[in-house]
Amino acid sequence: MKLQIFDSSLRDGAQGANVSFSVDDKIKVIEALDRLGIDFIEAGNPFSNPAEMQFFQKIAGMKLSHAKIVAFGSTRRKGVSPDEDANLRSLLAAGTEYVAIFGKSDIRHVTDVLKATPEENYAMIRESVRFLCAHGKKVVFDAEHFFDGYKADADYALGALAEAHAAGACTLCLCDTNGGVFPDEAYEITKRVTERFPDTIVAIHCHNDGGLAAADSIEAVKAGARQIQGTFLGFGERCGNTNLSTVICNLQLKRGYECIPPENLKDIYECAMAIAETANVAIPENQPYIGMNAFAHKAGMHADGVLKYAASFEHIDPAAIGNKRKLLLSEISGKSAIYDKLKSYFPSLDKSGKEMAAIVSALKERALAGYQYEAAEASFVLLVEKILGKYRSSFDLISYKIINEQPAIEGKVASAIVKIRVNGITKISASDGEGPVHAMDLALRAALADFYPEIARVSLTDFKVRVLDSDKATAAKVRVLITSANAADSWTTVGVSEDVIEASWIALVDSIDYALMRK
Repeated sequence: MKLQIFDSSLRDGAQGANVSFSVDDKIKVIEALDRLGIDFIEAGNPFSNPAEMQFFQKIAGMKLSHAKIVAFGSTRRKGVSPDEDANLRSLLAAGTEYVAIFGKSDIRHVTDVLKATPEENYAMIRESVRFLCAHGKKVVFDAEHFFDGYKADADYALGALAEAHAAGACTLCLCDTNGGVFPDEAYEITKRVTERFPDTIVAIHCHNDGGLAAADSIEAVKAGARQIQGTFLGFGERCGNTNLSTVICNLQLKRGYECIPPENLKDIYECAMAIAETANVAIPENQPYIGMNAFAHKAGMHADGVLKYAASFEHIDPAAIGNKRKLLLSEISGKSAIYDKLKSYFPSLDKSGKEMAAIVSALKERALAGYQYEAAEASFVLLVEKILGKYRSSFDLISYKIINEQPAIEGKVASAIVKIRVNGITKISASDGEGPVHAMDLALRAALADFYPEIARVSLTDFKVRVLDSDKATAAKVRVLITSANAADSWTTVGVSEDVIEASWIALVDSIDYALMRK
């Protein structure tokens, strides 16, 4: 059975903390969702500000292969006719085939928030939908606070839907605006609605304040809802909205519904990454299906099992949605997981040999010293090279010196002097930086540039520090992770020391060594 997917990342999602979209950002998100095969994209409220209206005007001629753009607004204001209501007029001016308008379905909101009579609210719904339909619009009616309203006064909440339906709305959307409904309630109430309006598409729109939005949406579909509203990554006001990536995967892969074209399922992970990058948000690493660790295995028994029989610890094939399996390297990793991780780097490595035993032992010893290689695979590869006798240093360090300066001079607060030797030739280089690690990075690159010109194409992209034993205060060990990248790839290295500068230097040297080794 085909379900309609209605994405509100650009409207409801943009109400989330720290989420903001430029015009170009919105266009990128629309393109990504359209490629995936999303049916409806709610792009904003043209009445909210002039920039929103300009955006709708800009995308008026945008060619989409699948999705319909939806403009969002509300029913007319109390005491104002539809013809005179600026919000409704802006929905017409937006030029979209579909519009979504919200109206009150909870009697308490009608009397206490709108300060209107029950019949006045019905008239606002009826006249607004009729006005938009008369001007050729297809109207999605969002019954705001529907589930709370139903529990307070079921007849009144159903009456609000009946008014929109009679006036010509093509979709009746049940909104769990406060995000507190339970799955059994979502099923029972949605079932009542789908039985009452069998000739109309019923939609579900849940917020995640109780952590149940995805479950509520799935139960609503089970009860007959045929449109799911949410945001693709789940972000939105307060605790966010229904995470569409989760719901789509669950319903399409496990329940046989068609949410997007089947051939596009493999693009879900890529779409999620594109939206996250555009919105400048981080997808939680443990996010179902699309998180970086959604298919990560750390325990030795789990890794061994999944390598022998994938379904033992994976509920789906990660490749089905474009994600991939990840075997984490740690002191609790088993030999099978470590070997599987290394065999692409060292094809001749014997899983049962002495070298493999030495690698496992070294990993455990390094863990005691504070090293973790789960996110620092490049450093682990270098460690294995040393154990196997294959490591060749790209340079030898003679010395380095860091000088911190205050106040800052043109934004530079540190200087670094680095002395290295390459093939018997000594080179000294110095640089100023915005911090000691930045200064070390620049000085080391300058010293290596004559020997390895390709180093110019490598850049440091991320730097993280974690205190390992905080009870020792300033004497505590720290773990530093440095992520570097070139045009083709990125990699992460690790360093550990009681001295944050030394830990940073260890990780930095590994980063450069790894880049030059891969050359």
